[in-house]
Amino acid sequence: MHPPGSTYLDGPPDVEFYVDIRWLLERQAELLPKHPSIHDFSGLVAAVGRHRVNTPQIGAVVDNAWRAATLMHTVIRLRPLPARNALFGAGLVVAYMASADEGIDAPYGALVDLARDIDTGRCDAYDAADRIRSWRI
Repeated sequence: MHPPGSTYLDGPPDVEFYVDIRWLLERQAELLPKHPSIHDFSGLVAAVGRHRVNTPQIGAVVDNAWRAATLMHTVIRLRPLPARNALFGAGLVVAYMASADEGIDAPYGALVDLARDIDTGRCDAYDAADRIRSWRI
């Protein structure tokens, strides 16, 4: 549930879902079972902390899409894995939205494009959240 007094510009989400390091490690094991362990745990700590922020910017919409976007953005930009951070970030979006009871149906290649745009700095977490919102089903 959202904290008392907090508001959302487009209404409250049906489920507000927070993850922890354990959840991220479980997703890493599912998504990349044959890849090496975490290279930098502080990147995962940053992702967990960032997705829990309720007011990242005045007027920002904080919903499950934003939280999924911050996980993806942080993982791709901070690179906690020795490789395949973009794949991990894309998988986190799908897993997070499903865990929050919000399905997405991204067009073919859209998650790859989003990961590439984040990696090159052409897309921030707010832009990523807007794209994820447009994929909700």
